[in-house]
This record gives sequence, structure tokens and C-alpha cells, in this order.
Amino acid sequence: MMNRNIHEHTVRVRGVPVRYRVMGSGEPVILVHGLSGSILWWTRNIASLAQHYAVYLVDLPGFGTLARRQHFALTGAADWLLEWLQAVGLTRANWIGHSMGGYICIQIAARRPEVVKRLVLVAPAALPVGHRWQNYLLPLVEATRYMQPSFLPILFYDAVRAGPLTLLRATKDLLAKDVREDARSIQAPTLLIWGANDTLVPAALGDILRKEIAGSRLLILKRAGHVVMYDRSQAFNEAVLAFLTEPFDQQRRPPGV
Repeated sequence: MMNRNIHEHTVRVRGVPVRYRVMGSGEPVILVHGLSGSILWWTRNIASLAQHYAVYLVDLPGFGTLARRQHFALTGAADWLLEWLQAVGLTRANWIGHSMGGYICIQIAARRPEVVKRLVLVAPAALPVGHRWQNYLLPLVEATRYMQPSFLPILFYDAVRAGPLTLLRATKDLLAKDVREDARSIQAPTLLIWGANDTLVPAALGDILRKEIAGSRLLILKRAGHVVMYDRSQAFNEAVLAFLTEPFDQQRRPPGV
């Protein structure tokens, strides 16, 4: 359930009304959900982040409140978010993207560095793993073993809202993407966060991506799966807040320094 202190607003993006929510005040932090997700996936993070920042939440086209109202196209998702950013009157923000949302945030950070102050990538779906989408059915089932029971209703609710065609199309698109070239272009201080038990985007990929993003750091949280910000919300929130408040010179130090 969303906090009653969250304020809802509506803007038009490409002629379509888009509802978004804001909680807190200060520098903007934008939360970008992943495949089959919605703003509900950030339920355990919003209040903590909003004590220090203005937290912005919006559903991507084809998901959440925009499910079946707008067609989802992975190739155009970053451009859509940038148009939404302009519509709400923001020019620069801290971005936090989960899974597919991490992929989208990488594109934004690489191609429009002026709009990204700091970047948090949460198990980003950023590297091709060479499997057909059918091969992800078992890892998906396995992933539910590591999800907290209270998260399962959110997962199923959002999956039903999105519908099988949107989920299948987005999954097939993601499996073919490799953003390592974009990752090498990222200038913003970057924190990578993974769950140790992630079966969908294995934590081993985190070290590969860390080497591609100059000065980035990798945090792996134990007892967490793919939805690490929900599984280990307190540890996640503390790590993100510490990262967002660090001086830039500390964030740009190479790993191990």
C-alpha cells in the first residue's frame, strides 16, 4: 500500500495522460521499475528515500497504470522517460533503475549525461546471456523461492496488468541487448546493487558491468534475490542514501582505494 503522503500528478506525454507520484522534497530521485513491474515494487524504499529527497515514481508504458493503454517498446523507453522528465519540469536527477529499468537508465546516462547526477543500477538487465526466452521459465520459478511472501501478490498483480504479450515481447527484446558500449560512456558516479541469490540476472554479471563503468562500485547483498530492494530493503536504503550523499571525489575513486 502506498503512503498517504505521496502526491499524485498528471502530465501528458505524447498526447497521453500519465500519472506520476512524488513524495518528499529536495533533490529529485527517479525510480524506474523493471519488466513486469510498477511503482509498487518500490513500496519499501519510498519513505526512507523521501526523508532526504523528492522521490518521483512513474509507470513505464505498458505496465502498471499504463498497462494496455500504451504500447511498450524497449527501444523507445529511454526517449519516453526523457519526454516525461521534461513534462514534469525536471532537468537533472538521481536515477535508480531496477532490472529492465536499469537497462533504460544506462541508456539515459550514456546518451544524455547532463540529466543524470548519480546513478544506481539494481540488478540491471544489461548483458546478453545467450538464452531463448523459454529458458527463463525455470529461473523465473526459481526466483520466486527467494521472494518474500508479501511480495508475491504485487508480482502477480502487475504481471496480470501487463499481460502475456507485453511480457513476452519485452523479455525477447531484453535478451538480445548488450549495453556495454553505453556503459563505457557513463560519466555519472554509479553504484551497482545485486542480490546474491538472483537467478534471473546472476550476481556474477555485476563484476563484469563494474569493470565497464569507470569508477563504479558493486554491492552484493546476501539473502536477497532479483528484487533486492524489497528483499533487503533496510540495507538497500542505507546503501543508496550513503551513496547519494557522498562527495563526488570519493565516488570517483577506483575500486579498492
